[in-house]
Amino acid sequence: MRRVFRFVPVLCATLLGSSAAAQERQVFELPEGAHPHDVAPAPDGKVWYTAQLQGALGILDPTTGEVRQVPLGPDSKPHGVIQGPDGAAWITDGGQNAIVRFDPATEEITAWKLPEEVGYANLNTGAFDGDGIHWFTGQSGIYGRLAPRTGDMRIFQAPEGRGPYGIAATPSGEIYYVSLAASYLARIDRATGMAQVIEPPTPEQGARRVWSDSTGRLWISEWNSGQLSRYDPRNGSWRAWKLPGDIPRAYAVYVDERDVVWVSDFGGDAVHAFDPITERFTSYPMSQPGAAVRQILGRPGEVWLPESGADRLVVIRTGKAQ
Repeated sequence: MRRVFRFVPVLCATLLGSSAAAQERQVFELPEGAHPHDVAPAPDGKVWYTAQLQGALGILDPTTGEVRQVPLGPDSKPHGVIQGPDGAAWITDGGQNAIVRFDPATEEITAWKLPEEVGYANLNTGAFDGDGIHWFTGQSGIYGRLAPRTGDMRIFQAPEGRGPYGIAATPSGEIYYVSLAASYLARIDRATGMAQVIEPPTPEQGARRVWSDSTGRLWISEWNSGQLSRYDPRNGSWRAWKLPGDIPRAYAVYVDERDVVWVSDFGGDAVHAFDPITERFTSYPMSQPGAAVRQILGRPGEVWLPESGADRLVVIRTGKAQ
């Protein structure tokens, strides 16, 4: 595997204020054809990514730039990866139609296949609730839950058919997902597994991904409308902001430890940082045109972006909050 990495300085942002200003950007080259779809910081300072077109979990050491990839199994086509409460990498693998766990200590790989009667689920993304249960979405029209200790899995039919995509947990451990095809937000009743549909005010907006801020408000990237929207469960209110540019296409959304909202924009080849207090965007270009950032995750002081169209990972270092 290649071990090339590039450092690219970025000017400090001025619109967001010092608490959210980006200080630098670093670009890491990945194996050609990896097509990194999702990324997740690992507990040992490394970074995981899903090499979707190569059926592997990628592992990047940011201190050296060294990259290696671990094959996940026959027909693997991993989509999402997150760090679980156990410190392992949890992967939604569409090719294997399975939830896959990678143990970073032993490098053991465990796969839980979906029941055969479910068929191809087009697995998308996962999140852990407050009880340590793994919830996941499938664009074919399902969502599900897996109890890691017992391996018990349950599959639920989405209330409006195909489309379940992004999923996230709130600080209180509640689970919400969004449907790209059906354009809604849903809250899952963790006791029954039933999903309550919450309709955004913008019709057919194409809700793609969702993330919670520190207060439990849900931030949604709207693919069709090019908006960043926010839903507050405390009073049922909605707000929306159009992304900068002529033809924004909001793909991923992530809220960092300062409650700055990061959203990737396919239409503008950029990632935008939105300050909820000033309601202003600060924009950062991708490393090349058509870089296609499909997901965003981070840890304190770092925002990680997988450029699926460029076979690169990018980190924007914001500095740790005091």
